[in-house]
Amino acid sequence: MEVTKSGSLALLRCAKRRALPAVATPLVAALLLTPGITRAQTGGAATAESGALQEVIVTAERREERALEVPVSTAVLSGESLAVLGTAGQDIRQLAFAVPSLNIESSNGRTFPRFYIRGYGNTDFTTFASQPVGLYYDDIVQENPALKGFPIFDQQDIEVLRGPQGTLFGRNSPAGVVKIESMRPQLNQFSGYGTISYGTYGTSNFEGVLNLPMGEA
Repeated sequence: MEVTKSGSLALLRCAKRRALPAVATPLVAALLLTPGITRAQTGGAATAESGALQEVIVTAERREERALEVPVSTAVLSGESLAVLGTAGQDIRQLAFAVPSLNIESSNGRTFPRFYIRGYGNTDFTTFASQPVGLYYDDIVQENPALKGFPIFDQQDIEVLRGPQGTLFGRNSPAGVVKIESMRPQLNQFSGYGTISYGTYGTSNFEGVLNLPMGEA
């Protein structure tokens, strides 16, 4: 039987018509699923919007400023980050594991620590030598290395300022400054906490803080 050109076109059209339902079925299914996908994407966007970054306030220039607006390379530790340091034995050397470019070493355990920022630090190892990294506790300089090994607890935040800070913190800070701010007292409420821990070699640690109100609430 001879098949003409017009006959071939007719057979092709017939085959296309038969294939249309098969193609249309997944297309309709995709259209039906589209609203659900849109809702999921919208919900994800709402979650992302609600999880906004918390604003970080620092006092690197002796006044409260947003960390993003301070013209100083700054690292800030607060909240859970400081709690982790507390579980590490309250050793100030643990700061080196949380702050990039900060190194703290000691030949006597937690006592007499030596600070380095960006590789610049103590080169004079005598007991009373000034160190290029200044340590400030509530804006009071801890010049002697013996004063720099105190336990870290009940702190509000810790700021590490990289680079020379002589303009605001004096001559003994060409490498940078480590600022430690203790928790501020609440004058109208009673609060406190206490912890006890025990380690190997008979090591024990007791920590406690008590906040007493002054005057009437």
